[in-house]
Amino acid sequence: MQHVEVPVRVPKENEVLIRTEAISLNPMDWRIQKGVTRPVLPRKFPHIPATDVAGEIVEVGTEVKNFKPGDKVVAVISHFVGGGLAEFAIAKESLTVARPHEVSAREAAGLPLAGLTAHQALTGPAGVKLDGRTDGHPINILVTAASGGVGHYAVQLAKLGNTHVTATCGARNLDFVKSLGADEVLDYKTPDGVALRSPSGKKYDAVIHCAMNRIPCIPWSTFEPNLSDNGMVIHLSPGPRAMWTFALNKLTCSRKQLVPMFMSSKGENLEFLVRLVKEGKLKTVIDSVHPLSRAEDGWAKSLDGHATGKIIIEP
Repeated sequence: MQHVEVPVRVPKENEVLIRTEAISLNPMDWRIQKGVTRPVLPRKFPHIPATDVAGEIVEVGTEVKNFKPGDKVVAVISHFVGGGLAEFAIAKESLTVARPHEVSAREAAGLPLAGLTAHQALTGPAGVKLDGRTDGHPINILVTAASGGVGHYAVQLAKLGNTHVTATCGARNLDFVKSLGADEVLDYKTPDGVALRSPSGKKYDAVIHCAMNRIPCIPWSTFEPNLSDNGMVIHLSPGPRAMWTFALNKLTCSRKQLVPMFMSSKGENLEFLVRLVKEGKLKTVIDSVHPLSRAEDGWAKSLDGHATGKIIIEP
């Protein structure tokens, strides 16, 4: 990673130029740097990482109708484009939403990738209704790596959906994850945590599997006995082993499924999350804040894989 000066690009007709006030880092950023996503990403070099930005609009494209210079916003940028880790960033109007004054730039910047991933996993495959409707019995959810970026949002959103939440995390974060609303919390290094056993003996209708490669890979044989009859594991970072399990379960018509999930950004969902933060129903927990001039410190923190909540960079 190098600090360089590049020209500020003029926004296209459907884009906005944002002066960034806060940027959040995600594991996907350093996975791109490490070459995990080659040959797909990065699309070209030089590549400016980061996709989650909050700030103030300074210029809009000719076809932009909903924003004007001076508006405070939060936006998500495609990984194919990148560009967030900078003083100025370009975002599509469709993936930019207004940021009310009640929501700080730091809080908003944490939301896009992590918050949208948690939202999509819960409201999509898991079938959780965030207005609290259960359509019968409450859903039992397991969230792995619950103290991380995606995990800490997933616990909070799952509780808004009136689910029973079991969560795993490291010993130092047990009280923190309980404070997010988790009903049961497991230290992932204990025997019960390794086995993913619910302390109350509940079977999981859905597992939001947030653990990245810093935690040893959890095999399907560990998940399977803990699932309800039609339970599923929603894998947020599926690799070859997960895709093989997905295919094998489909071929054998197993009622228990591993579901690989690839997040699809939608502006209306980001707007929904911002509204929850404004109303005090969802919070962004910030692990640490680093100046852009020392972005490599935040990068190293993300690489370490033990951040509690979100890592924020500020110009």
